[in-house]
Amino acid sequence: MGQSYYRDPGDLDLAIFLGPNGVMIVSWILRSLKVLLLLLVVFLTGPILALALGKAEFKGNWRTASREVVGIAPDPAQFREAIVQVYAARAFGWRGAFAVHTWIAVKPQDAESFSSYEVVGWNYFRGRTPLVQRQGPPDRRWFGAEPEIIFSLRGDKAARLIPKLEQAVAGYPYRNYYRTWPGPNSNSFTAHVLRQVPELEADLPPTAVGKDYLAPGHLIQASISGTGYQLSLFGLAGGVLAWEEGIEFNLLGLSLGLDPLDLALKLPGLGRLSFADTPAE
Repeated sequence: MGQSYYRDPGDLDLAIFLGPNGVMIVSWILRSLKVLLLLLVVFLTGPILALALGKAEFKGNWRTASREVVGIAPDPAQFREAIVQVYAARAFGWRGAFAVHTWIAVKPQDAESFSSYEVVGWNYFRGRTPLVQRQGPPDRRWFGAEPEIIFSLRGDKAARLIPKLEQAVAGYPYRNYYRTWPGPNSNSFTAHVLRQVPELEADLPPTAVGKDYLAPGHLIQASISGTGYQLSLFGLAGGVLAWEEGIEFNLLGLSLGLDPLDLALKLPGLGRLSFADTPAE
């Protein structure tokens, strides 16, 4: 005994109207939207958890937020060797759920203080150059957020590379321009400088939103560490495959990946979750 199935006449009319090819196209579009929605859920889960864990603050005024020194940087009076360091701290306000702000600090051999280089968006929006150089302790809070050292190099190699770093800073192509998202922003600056000095083999955390922004016309370029390559569509989508970075997938500036070398997961909003002890220096 055969079975009879009910079919909505409207569906039949639509199928007749679209034709076989049209039905296939609509089906493909619907499947693509489902995949995109799933990806957005995966990539946004981290920032939502970051908010829940208190990594971002909605309250506070940037004018009165703390910029005090936290005391994690080496004292130039005690450490005469050359030092290169990269710092990161959670971005101010709700942006901290998604991103960190990064900067570079150098101290040549026997120098009495550090020089720090960073891009500050507020300067650009107030009509000033966003690229800033400042002298003194590099470990100040970033408008309330406590910094951490994400890369450090000392000694002869640091001494040799500091001039090259400073040359890369001077040659930054967006020294008079800034865009919060997808870039070029503060993390685009740090990534650019590190990319120009591949001898450092330095990497940035997945929360450094803007690090994957490449100059227009550059879809494929060396990774930040110089140990592999990355593909980026204006910082909106792409990926990285490199010895130092591992494997990363980027969507809308957010990064998801795996670092087999350091046994670490890279998660949007949450950063690196390492399963091995990897000291900062």
